[in-house]
Amino acid sequence: MMIGGIFHVAIRAADLEVTLHFYKDVLGLKEVPRPAGLKFPGAWLAVPNAIAQPILHVYAGSAAADQNGDIPTDNERGAVDHVSVLAQGFTRFRAHFEKLGISAREQNQNGGSNWQMFIHDPNGIKVELTFDQAAEPELPVPILEERRYKASERFFNPDEYQALKAKAA
Repeated sequence: MMIGGIFHVAIRAADLEVTLHFYKDVLGLKEVPRPAGLKFPGAWLAVPNAIAQPILHVYAGSAAADQNGDIPTDNERGAVDHVSVLAQGFTRFRAHFEKLGISAREQNQNGGSNWQMFIHDPNGIKVELTFDQAAEPELPVPILEERRYKASERFFNPDEYQALKAKAA
């Protein structure tokens, strides 16, 4: 017996269009076909250079709702802290998030070869982008103390996603 890796992660979205805009236009994932038999709104997203293997399933509408019909709008009390994806372009992502006004936190544990950047999606789900220093010629870079990641800090601010809502509309 063995586990080979994470096949995909499924998230619930209160606003499907804003969520898709974030994952496609901000993070660069691509939408791929999902089974026609699914009767609820949603999308499957894959890494652009992959063979269309979806790593993220987005559920919307009734499939995203709890037993009371409510859709979560933040993951503050969720049991899963974050989802991590491999990424390239640490300083480009840093500048991209700053331009969009999306808060990010950064870390490099003990000067190791992995660098991390944490952001939230419009639903409050924390996403970790993990970078390999060997593939990042601009690293190392200084991390300002106010941008340093602290595991217990909640820095999700839904107001930062208003511009994304306008672009998704």
